[in-house]
Amino acid sequence: MEEEEAGVRERRGVLKVVVASGTNLAVRDFTSSDPYVVVRLAAMNKKTKVINSCLNPVWNEEMSFSIEEPAGVIKFEVFDWDRFKYDDKMGHAFLELQPVAAAAKLRRALRLTTGETKLRKVAASVDNCLMCDSFVTYADGEIVLDARLRLRDVESGELFVTVKWIEANAK
Repeated sequence: MEEEEAGVRERRGVLKVVVASGTNLAVRDFTSSDPYVVVRLAAMNKKTKVINSCLNPVWNEEMSFSIEEPAGVIKFEVFDWDRFKYDDKMGHAFLELQPVAAAAKLRRALRLTTGETKLRKVAASVDNCLMCDSFVTYADGEIVLDARLRLRDVESGELFVTVKWIEANAK
């Protein structure tokens, strides 16, 4: 029990966020946009590369955050890169990490170490940015949530992202 309590104070895992793609993004230049995504988790910010002249970009970029537990909200902000002026906003979305944290606790309670198991359904609602229901699964030592997110405060656009939680002591 003391080891478990001591482990809480140390880094407990890595949250990997994959920004896979965007679809039907808003036009912010004359006929297109040069989109990139800023991913915010707590006080940490990371961003994707800029995809020039594209409204359906494919980034497939993975970002890692070392954190104690999957808690809070991941924020995704999409921008249009501009050379000579401020970058234009192209919408934002968020993803609650509570379902990932609950699935991690369930994985520990079930003592899962191998195979693939659906642990929890995450329903789309007016209170979140999910475009459709999703599932949190356990596969190959990772808790995984794939999500299609509707961008807010913009005329159109969606993001496809994957969140993976890897516990430091997963066994």
